[in-house]
Amino acid sequence: MVTIYFQSPAFTLRYDSEHALGLVTTVGFLSSEEFREATIVAAQMMDEYKPLRWLADNRKMRAIRQADQEWFAAYILPKLQTGSIRRNATVVSEDIFNKMAVEQFLKRADNLGDLVLKEFDDLDEALDWVKQPIPFQAQG
Repeated sequence: MVTIYFQSPAFTLRYDSEHALGLVTTVGFLSSEEFREATIVAAQMMDEYKPLRWLADNRKMRAIRQADQEWFAAYILPKLQTGSIRRNATVVSEDIFNKMAVEQFLKRADNLGDLVLKEFDDLDEALDWVKQPIPFQAQG
């Protein structure tokens, strides 16, 4: 069952309990306040539900300010390194400046443990990939 966790004019955050999947859809240009609110709310949902999968639909998202990119990397990368998410799909933006910002983030994301990141141009392909079974490795 998919439920809306948070919604604003700039972004919608949903949770699919059947697939342990967080879904975020972002539209337009987010101010620093909106971008950071979206990030903080997403992190809260990650802490609350412990999703195994994440899908970011950024097709309609516009550029991300450099300061927000740096804040995102400092705030989210440590959470991703120790969090529950194992499969993260991103549907890339149609906006070239957003694409460049996401590429910069991915370059910084080099030590994410068992988390696999993958970019897509098509939402259905991203959903198919992110919903695939996740192999669990024995800890110890």
